[in-house]
Amino acid sequence: MGITFTDFCQQVFSNPVLLITVALTLGVIFVNGWTDAPNAIATCVATRCMKVRTAIMMSAVFNFLGVLVMTHINSAVASTISNMVDFGGETGEALIALCAALFSIVVYSVAASVFGIPTSESHSLIAGLSGAAIAIHNGVGGINFNEWVKVLYGLVLSLALGFAMGWVICKALTLICAEMDRRSTNGFFTVAQIFGAAFMSFMHGAQDGQKFIGVLFLGIAFCNGQSSVEGMIIPVWLMLLCSVVMGVGTSVGGEKIIKSVGMDMVKLEKFQGFSADLAGAVCLLLSSVFGIPVSTTHTKTSAIMGVGAVKRLSAINFGVVKDMMLTWIFTFPGCGLISFVIAKIFIMVF
Repeated sequence: MGITFTDFCQQVFSNPVLLITVALTLGVIFVNGWTDAPNAIATCVATRCMKVRTAIMMSAVFNFLGVLVMTHINSAVASTISNMVDFGGETGEALIALCAALFSIVVYSVAASVFGIPTSESHSLIAGLSGAAIAIHNGVGGINFNEWVKVLYGLVLSLALGFAMGWVICKALTLICAEMDRRSTNGFFTVAQIFGAAFMSFMHGAQDGQKFIGVLFLGIAFCNGQSSVEGMIIPVWLMLLCSVVMGVGTSVGGEKIIKSVGMDMVKLEKFQGFSADLAGAVCLLLSSVFGIPVSTTHTKTSAIMGVGAVKRLSAINFGVVKDMMLTWIFTFPGCGLISFVIAKIFIMVF
């Protein structure tokens, strides 16, 4: 089953709840492009391979392409998100609960971004959906644990594999370039890191764009009286819509986050920045292919720490790492609780 853009517009303007759901989803995608996407270019800016505004515009373009191209080729991540929770057979109530989940994500993400701390919109999304599903079922019966367990796989994958790949790639380049002239290698790695940042931005769009396409797709299904997205085909116009919104969000920039991730955590040279970008992008590619939703923030941060560990562990600013870890730890209970409470209120009111 498919849906045309014309039908979608008619449904949006005839159904206030769907209108709010779409507005909130696009708002979350915008915030994601604004707060998460800067992680992709943080190292490139920190090593002075690109100026901030130029890097942000490049990232916006490749975020757009990542959402559009990867979703068209492999939409496994979108399917995982769509099937992670069950909002029940009452689709009108399910749409209201979905609104509550999205509202909680916006509140949590914007609050954290004010302090320049990278948030995980991926974990906020999962927590928000889970909190709303628990509220509507009055228990964990609405959680599909076969899909939800992929979140745990993603957490381990982003942390362990990101760190390991960052360390291995950086160590290999250190050994290969040990006898080479630093000036000539800096020239090569300046160009290489620009490509690495573009690749990282592309994969950020591929991962995070798909997650929110999955949510928007759920909203469309509920509006059409379907309690799941089974049998529905993701239309190209939906991919395009989400791509544009994320690209615009990225273009707004997130200079505080660029500074926090790329400059405060560990001081990087150009080849180290390239190592972190390549490691993070490859991890995201593997996760996307297997339909595992991971945090791009987790992945990139872990890769940077792996690169920093090649120098020495003391090269890492663990104060910044601690702040990030506290944010991640509070995301699931914080966002989940907000979503649970708001879902209960919305269901009673509407």
